Amino acid sequence: MLKLHVKARSPAYPGSASEVKRQTVLDELVPWSVPFADYSPPFYVDASVAAEPCWADRASDLVAGRIKFNAIDTTGAKPINRVSLEGPYELAASGMPMNPRGRTGLRGRGLMGKFGPNHAADPIVTRSLVNDDGVLVLEVVLIRRKDTGEWALPGGMVENGDTVGRTLEKEFGEEALNSLEGLSKGAKKALANIFAVHGQVVYAGYMDDHRNTDNAWIETTAVHFHDPTGNELFGQIPLHAGDDAGEVAWVPVTAGMELYADHAELLAKVCAGLRLPVY
Repeated sequence: MLKLHVKARSPAYPGSASEVKRQTVLDELVPWSVPFADYSPPFYVDASVAAEPCWADRASDLVAGRIKFNAIDTTGAKPINRVSLEGPYELAASGMPMNPRGRTGLRGRGLMGKFGPNHAADPIVTRSLVNDDGVLVLEVVLIRRKDTGEWALPGGMVENGDTVGRTLEKEFGEEALNSLEGLSKGAKKALANIFAVHGQVVYAGYMDDHRNTDNAWIETTAVHFHDPTGNELFGQIPLHAGDDAGEVAWVPVTAGMELYADHAELLAKVCAGLRLPVY
């Protein structure tokens, strides 16, 4: 049985310009297979998406049936991965995809650029070191998001035509290092080696994100990168918050951490020693 999304049903939709409130959806009414005669959620598309920037789908393409769902869509200038990590998803009578985890209380794309799955990549970068009390602890790089104020992994969206692997390294550089340009050649080489050799996929699938709607949702590939030398390599790489991050820091991993979306659960998988194929 699929896990019910909770944050994707939060009453107030995120975004300072939005006063949109979701229709309440009780747990038992989340699955599409359960009848909900009074289900009539509001429709919302953020102005930043409605302006149709290069990273967003065109509404006219949806209406004309030019978007190829459940496939690698090659109709545009760059291929777009519209395949869900959750498996094939259904389309509504309107032609819009239906969230594979069920109702959210809001139709439209909201803050999402793509109809259907919006693919992200989350690097989980950790190191082990002995603290002042002589205890071996695991630390992870986290950023404080400017939009919600929550601590989160320094991930981001996979751009059209890009790969998950490239996005992982790029987003870590942009969110946690501000830029890769300030690093020495040795530090750059060490970082590249970590991302090329030492990554392990810990999760690939749906994320319970506040931005999700009935017709657009976040899916991520989370990859764990651990400093195999303890702190010898990562210790020489300075952290600098990027434009989308208020802060960035090495944070001790502890039980009960409260993080953005499902990020605490991703860290729990790392701590449990889950071992999946090397990415």
